[in-house]
Amino acid sequence: MADPSLYTYSSPLKGYEGLDPLPTEKETEGPNAKAYINPPSNTLSKAYDEFASPITNGTRGGFDLHIYYLQTNAEETKFATELHERIRREFPELRIYRLFEGPIGPHPLAMFEVNVLTPQQFGALVSWLVVHRGPLSVLVHPNTGDDVRDHTQRATWMGQPIPLQVGLLRDIEKMKAQQRAQSNGL
Repeated sequence: MADPSLYTYSSPLKGYEGLDPLPTEKETEGPNAKAYINPPSNTLSKAYDEFASPITNGTRGGFDLHIYYLQTNAEETKFATELHERIRREFPELRIYRLFEGPIGPHPLAMFEVNVLTPQQFGALVSWLVVHRGPLSVLVHPNTGDDVRDHTQRATWMGQPIPLQVGLLRDIEKMKAQQRAQSNGL
């Protein structure tokens, strides 16, 4: 996990300043009982069709999902192999990578990765994994270009969080910064 004090945060109300106060009335009956009555809107949030900035909306994919399994546990390995096949069959439009049989990069366990390119794919796969991931942990992180923050402060976990080797990501960021400085003649 990341120390939240390392980052700055824009107000969630940015772009919504100066509006009338929201009503405090609540529904009194039915499935919405006790829920606030919200003012109607003529349009849906853009977040239904594109990822919020700074999340990538291009070919890289908006989110990566890393599905971990303990490679020394035969039952987990079998389950991960079967889950991998099921995802490939049920979601063939997603970018699905091979099963890595051991640690790779900042990931200390065996895993496989799935990329989602649209909010619709994200909603479908994440809700599906809530039911079907079994004993496996899943790291869900956005792609914004800030790999350390994406894998820590902006990450979400399903199941037990796995401690990542974030130092490796920091080392990669340092190397990229040095390469940029060299190519800019600094």
